[in-house]
Amino acid sequence: MKLLLEKIRLAILKRTKRAPQKSYAAWVAKGYNDTPEVSIIIQSHDKSLQVCHILPKLRHRKDIEIIVIDDGSSLEHTQRLAQALTGANEFLLRANDLYENRTYDKAIRLSNGKYIVLLQDDDDFDSDVQWMAQAIGYFKQHPRLAIIGGNWGLRIDFDDENRWGHGMRDETLKSGEFRFVPSVNRAPMWIRRDLFMEHLHHIDADFAPFQYDDDELCLRAWLSGLQVGWYDARFRSLSAGGMRLWNKGFTGEQSQRNGKRLYSMYAHHMKEILEKVREANG
Repeated sequence: MKLLLEKIRLAILKRTKRAPQKSYAAWVAKGYNDTPEVSIIIQSHDKSLQVCHILPKLRHRKDIEIIVIDDGSSLEHTQRLAQALTGANEFLLRANDLYENRTYDKAIRLSNGKYIVLLQDDDDFDSDVQWMAQAIGYFKQHPRLAIIGGNWGLRIDFDDENRWGHGMRDETLKSGEFRFVPSVNRAPMWIRRDLFMEHLHHIDADFAPFQYDDDELCLRAWLSGLQVGWYDARFRSLSAGGMRLWNKGFTGEQSQRNGKRLYSMYAHHMKEILEKVREANG
């Protein structure tokens, strides 16, 4: 019945010509940018207030597009994000608890930026967004640099007894420096899109729905002739991230499952990768 009434309403609008009309001029005035320099992808679950807090800061840089992944949020958060993302280069990607492995990979393919930065729903930073200019500068300095992390630079430890691998924070890294490292974690996690599409192609779906796929991507980059770097983006946390709040037990399961997978794929390559990192650092 509702569908029938809607059909009648639209038919009346069509015949009376009372439907609001749009125009090419109005579309042009929106200012859509086909070639933004940076695509910002934010993963969120029931954390719309935190995302809305950083949107005005991100908009200080004009050559960007913003893609928010609303992954399984309640209607309140979905509506708030829809109302906040008002720009022509601002998009809301709705998913149903698919988690970051699948949704980040999907959003990367939708993005147009030369550089992609993956963020999460607890990230905060200064309004001057100098961390963006810094990362882009490092990409320009190093032609084979495919990934930059601004949070933790990681070493990868492989446990021979339990046959599993995991990233451990490298405590020797110092604020203000740039270093090549075996792996970095999110967020921010920068990706140079052309190198990703040409050499890496995807975030490995075998690690879905989450955990250690960022480590796998970094190790694969080194073996593909690319480089991974770290710098201090000086981020701070607004609150506990959605992954920590709602997936404590699940995270433990995924750590075991994907830790074994990471070991089987890369333990025998680690000596080669570490040598590449040493050579890159001179």
